[in-house]
Amino acid sequence: MTKLLMIDDDKSLTQSLSLFFQKHHYRLIYANDPHDGYELIKAEEPKLLLLDVTMPTVDGFTLCKQIRKTYSIPIIMLTARGRLEDKVHGFEIGVDDYLPKPFEPLELLARVQALLRRSTLREESTLQQKGVMFYAGITIYREQQLVKIDGVEIHLSGMEFHLLEALALQPEKVFNREQITGVLRGVEVDLYGRSVDILLSRLRQKLNDSAASPRFIKTIRGVGYTFIGTPL
Repeated sequence: MTKLLMIDDDKSLTQSLSLFFQKHHYRLIYANDPHDGYELIKAEEPKLLLLDVTMPTVDGFTLCKQIRKTYSIPIIMLTARGRLEDKVHGFEIGVDDYLPKPFEPLELLARVQALLRRSTLREESTLQQKGVMFYAGITIYREQQLVKIDGVEIHLSGMEFHLLEALALQPEKVFNREQITGVLRGVEVDLYGRSVDILLSRLRQKLNDSAASPRFIKTIRGVGYTFIGTPL
């Protein structure tokens, strides 16, 4: 389950929300002391933080400033202080969303889900800029030469990875044997004749793909091969 963290000195609220989020398939851990809450960010690595403003020893605004020096975790500020100046100040110091107390748990859930979606999209955009290709069921990390199938890492040889990368970079383009040999120049293995077909067969096996019912690489009979993964 996706892990959330709540820092709020209201014990009854944190306990009731923990049960509520569990029913919706989220794990909400919490701290009623700001210092303990800050330590939990590092220890538990939650995906999102619910932060109260009015707390003893350290207020939420001060704690938010401290958090933002180190962490980019999405933050929803929860407070009974509904003044516009407080909201503006919260956004200025790095709060992502702001929900006044009292609130309905379902509204909080909706805001959490929306913020998690935005956060995921930002992370994927950053990864794509770093050379990560996302397709349904397969993720290709070009810099690390790493491939995951349905979230599970698989081990490819250098040639197998470069072949998959070349096909995925130009999805739906049909590569014949000569073109595949061309894109793999520089890899210290000779390709000739049927060896391209053998290499494709080996790659498919590791991808748990099927020539008869292809998920990633399709054979165009008499022509060549093409990548048919669905981009995300």
